[in-house]
Amino acid sequence: MSILVVQSLKRLIIPIGLLLGVIVGFGLLVTKVLQDDWPLTVEDDFNRELASGRTDSWNGVSSFFSGVGSTPVIIGVTAVIAIILRLTLHRWREPLFLCAAVSAQAIVFFFATLVIDRSRPEVPKMDKSPPTSSFPSGHTSAAVALYAGLALLLALLARRTWLKVVVWTLILIPLAVGLARLYRGMHHPSDVVASLLNGVACIVVMARSVLNRAVQWGARAMRPAAGYGAHRAVTR
Repeated sequence: MSILVVQSLKRLIIPIGLLLGVIVGFGLLVTKVLQDDWPLTVEDDFNRELASGRTDSWNGVSSFFSGVGSTPVIIGVTAVIAIILRLTLHRWREPLFLCAAVSAQAIVFFFATLVIDRSRPEVPKMDKSPPTSSFPSGHTSAAVALYAGLALLLALLARRTWLKVVVWTLILIPLAVGLARLYRGMHHPSDVVASLLNGVACIVVMARSVLNRAVQWGARAMRPAAGYGAHRAVTR
């Protein structure tokens, strides 16, 4: 078996497969086991409370952030940022990391929706419902993988502490996307929680596999790897 296949199994396929199992397991708990227990019993009340407090101003804000997590926007922004990273840094690890994190969360999301069949909240919906289960939120997990992944990259590249703090504010975007999806009646709170887990886990898996310069995907993979530091992961 080639080194590339071994590394792919160990660092990508198996971890993402385990993540899928965790997300599906969480979905089954939510929909089949704990659906009559707190806090799941108050999820509908929370959705109804958000729906009853809608205003024109918040409708517009939620529409914007919901769009930020939509598939066309995520694909377009990921592609543009990946190209900029490649042209600016003159290496492939960073753009590949970002693309891999976004792709991995999409794979987990897609297969999870095939297993978990959950209806969307029983409130007036402000968006067209895609033909997928409410669990998990694809908008939210995609936004986490993209914007939190980008925050990680920029924080590792930044030299000044204040700049590191500034770039980490990007994590507010996926949080806003999740809240927007709740506000617009498209998901239950537990759907969003599962998506946050999905996005963060995919970032961790890809950071350990792609950003880690100690990990070799060719013949050098058989050599003992030196210690790995987060800062060295994105520097020459």
